[in-house]
Amino acid sequence: MGESSDSVSIDIDMNMIPLGGKEYLVKTSKGLISVFVSGDQEKPALVTYPDIALNYMSCFQGLLFCPDAASLLLHNFCVYHIDAPGHELGADLISSDVPLLSVDELADQVAEVLDFFGLKEVMCLGVTAGAYILSLFAIKYRQRVLGLILVSPLCRAPTWAEWIYNKVLLNLLYFYGMCGLMKECLLQRYFSKELRCGMSGAESDIIQDCRRLLDERQSLNVMRFLQAINERHDLTDGLRKLKCKTLIFVGDCSPFNAESIYMSAVMDKNVSALVEVQSCGSLVTEEHPSAMLIPIEFFLMGFGFSRQPPLVSSSSHGSHPITKRPSHSCIAPELLSVESLGIKLKPIKTRIKV
Repeated sequence: MGESSDSVSIDIDMNMIPLGGKEYLVKTSKGLISVFVSGDQEKPALVTYPDIALNYMSCFQGLLFCPDAASLLLHNFCVYHIDAPGHELGADLISSDVPLLSVDELADQVAEVLDFFGLKEVMCLGVTAGAYILSLFAIKYRQRVLGLILVSPLCRAPTWAEWIYNKVLLNLLYFYGMCGLMKECLLQRYFSKELRCGMSGAESDIIQDCRRLLDERQSLNVMRFLQAINERHDLTDGLRKLKCKTLIFVGDCSPFNAESIYMSAVMDKNVSALVEVQSCGSLVTEEHPSAMLIPIEFFLMGFGFSRQPPLVSSSSHGSHPITKRPSHSCIAPELLSVESLGIKLKPIKTRIKV
């Protein structure tokens, strides 16, 4: 790891972070960036990057707090949560004197974070804008990416409609901050209408929690990330040449559904797969995290990773140990093939009902 002079260690209230860990403010050539490290740093690294206006807690806690995810992801990896500049918990307002960062500079920042922690090769997990940054990072630093798990990713330059829409959002943030209308636009970006409206018309806990977390964001910091994403360039040519194994999730109600399907189509079909989750928006990690577990498990098997060994307990007579192991009886036999275990991943399009 780098010397302490290159970072600031932050004390975090562990009651707020059930999984525990330590936050670092890592000094890069483009400024400080927050990285929350959770797990044993001797293990392989999993790097996460959230969507616009979210941080690691609001973007990944639904997935990582699932018991099955803990036995799979946290058992195998030390997780390095990278937040976009100024998106971390308790972030200060970034000075207007600090230059705006481009998407290429944000991707280069990820490489500097890896250098600081002494990481040579990592698994990546990103959501929408964060998935774009990690995809760009994988294209620019191919030898440093073991595999990609992307959720509702962006990969092309914005259409005129998206560009104009984002310009409206940028003006909202500049003049009115994180106002009610801005929060509604972001909630539409993240979640399906079914979840936003609720069965009885009442908002779900997920929506209420997200509203509260958005209130904590520094609106001008969010502007900087949104502006960078609104000026992104097309990754199609780079994606066609990318050889790292890639698993793509997208909700069928996501505004980026067509973008994710396009990305899956242009990538090498021998190393990429698409999972489309029904009745779900873009933020699959929060809306339907359980739909991600089995595809991720089989994806990681191709790298030699497995679940935490099953628990063993004694029977009431103390003579026959009882082994508790996950049941895969509902999995189609073809998913147990060598190809589907990640050695040569099939270009599947799986729809999962939850």
